[in-house]
Formats: sequence, C-alpha cells, structure tokens
Amino acid sequence: MKMAWSNTLLQIHIKSPSIPSLHFPHSLPKRSPFLLNPNPINPIPRSLRMQFLHRPNAVPLVSRAMDIIQSSPPTWQSAVLSNLLIFVVGTPLLVAGLSLSGICAAFLLGTLTWRAFGSPGFLLVASYFIIGTAVTKVKMAQKEAQGVAEKRKGRRGPGSVIGSSAAGCVCAVLTIYGVGGEAFTRLWQLGFIASFCTKLSDTVSSEIGKAYGKTTYLVTNFQIVPRGTEGAVSVEGTVAGLLASILLAIIGCLLGEINVPEVLICVIASQIANLGESIIGAAFQGKDGFRWLNNDAVNVINISIGCILAVLMQQLLQNWQM
Repeated sequence: MKMAWSNTLLQIHIKSPSIPSLHFPHSLPKRSPFLLNPNPINPIPRSLRMQFLHRPNAVPLVSRAMDIIQSSPPTWQSAVLSNLLIFVVGTPLLVAGLSLSGICAAFLLGTLTWRAFGSPGFLLVASYFIIGTAVTKVKMAQKEAQGVAEKRKGRRGPGSVIGSSAAGCVCAVLTIYGVGGEAFTRLWQLGFIASFCTKLSDTVSSEIGKAYGKTTYLVTNFQIVPRGTEGAVSVEGTVAGLLASILLAIIGCLLGEINVPEVLICVIASQIANLGESIIGAAFQGKDGFRWLNNDAVNVINISIGCILAVLMQQLLQNWQM
C-alpha cells in the first residue's frame, strides 16, 4: 500500500510542467500607469475625448452674453439682454408692484434707461420702484377701508408707469441721440434723476400721508379735508416725501450719476414741483373743464416741472460760477 502511494506521487512529480522563473525589473518605468493612477480604470478612448471637447455647449453663449451686457458704452443689445435677465429674475417683485401691462411698459422704460445711462441709471430706477412699491403697501387694509388705496392693491398699470417716467424717458432719448452735444449730456442726466426724485417724493408723501397723516389740508387755503383728497397735504407725508427725495438723490450720487451740489438741486426741485402738483390738484383736478386732468396727467406735469427746474438751476449755478 505504501509502495503504491509512493509511485503515484512520483508520477505526479514527473508529469508536472516546470514553472518558469519570474524576472522582476529593478525599477518600474518612470511613467508607469500604476504610479500615475493607483486605481486604474478603463481609459476613455481618445476619439471620444476629442468629440466631447469639441461638442457645442452653453459656455460660449454665456460668455458672449456677458460680453454684450458689459458693453461700454451701452448698446441696444446690452440694454435688451440685461433687462430680460433682470426681469426674469425679479418677476416676483415686479408682479407685486405692477400689472402685466405695467410690466411690459416697465421693460421698455428699463431698456431705454440702460441704453442711455447704463447700469447706474437702471439701478436708480430700480431703487425708485422698490421704495415706491413698499410705501404703497403700507397699511393697505386701512387705506382700502377708507377708500383711498391705489387700485389693484397698489399694482400700477402702464398709465402710471408712463406718467411717472415720461420726463425721464425724454431725457434718456435726448442723451442717446446726443442732443446738444457733450455740454448737455450732464444736464439730461440731472433732469432724469430729478424727475424720479420728484415722483418718489410725491408717491411717498401721498402714501404715508394717507396711512399716518393726522391732519390733512388743502395747500391753497389750508382747509382741513379728509385723507386722500386731491391736493391735500400733511406734515407726516411732507416730511416722508422730503426724506425719500434725499435718499434717492444720494443713491444717484453714490452711483456716480450726480455730484453733491446736484443732490441738493434734485431735492429742491422735487419739493417745488410737488408743491405745484398739490396746487394743481386742489385748484383744478376734478373740476368742470378739467376732467381730463387725471392722476397720470398730473404726474407728467409734476415730474416735468421737477426735471426742468433741476436743469435750469444747474444752468444758473454754472453761469454764476463763471
């Protein structure tokens, strides 16, 4: 039995193939894939990598869009594209303060403003819109109960947008087409800012006066009248309107649109214009023969007065300095 087992082992040993000796190099190649990647995976074929790198994608389009937006001086392309982007992002805020048709009118205003004055001018108008919308919402339930609230819960329509920006749009067009040359460009820019300071002061004084005014009276004869009466003013509303015009003028200064003396000009012009608007409202609005004189028409007159006064005051100041 032992002999048979020994013969079997001998046969296995003899039939087993010889194992070749393994020879390892003294050092691995310098660019060994095992050194470059300790966890090697199947590499992507070169042809596929080249197709991926050359495949059209959105990066060039985004880069081109940013170049257009940053165009200096602004172009119509940059104005439209910038407004489109901002309006898409800011839709919730726009819907809160404007009707659908009002948003369309605001888009035209924004495009015109960007084309004329670039992003600083647009930011000024955006500041005006945000502040004006905020004060319109103040004590909305109380205003509605008293019947003095703005229609559609303060959401402005195209008439309000155009009425509030007509003078500013004229200044923007004059700037775009270089009317008067370089000498007048600064004046159109000042008139643009003064018109929005005037309108913001009017909006804030009216809305705060309707919300917090303790005593409202007609500026023509100082007769005490209910809140919301056309041409009526209050101490609370007047002070708030003054502060609003100062704030917007300072924003314009910080944006580099006007200097410090021009801040004072915008504030003074806005307050004189608002006084004139109150006189027009008390003396003519709603009277026989002046039914056409609605709020939008009065707004156009008001901001036009503020714009023209600012330009004239600047001219007088320049002549006095000379």
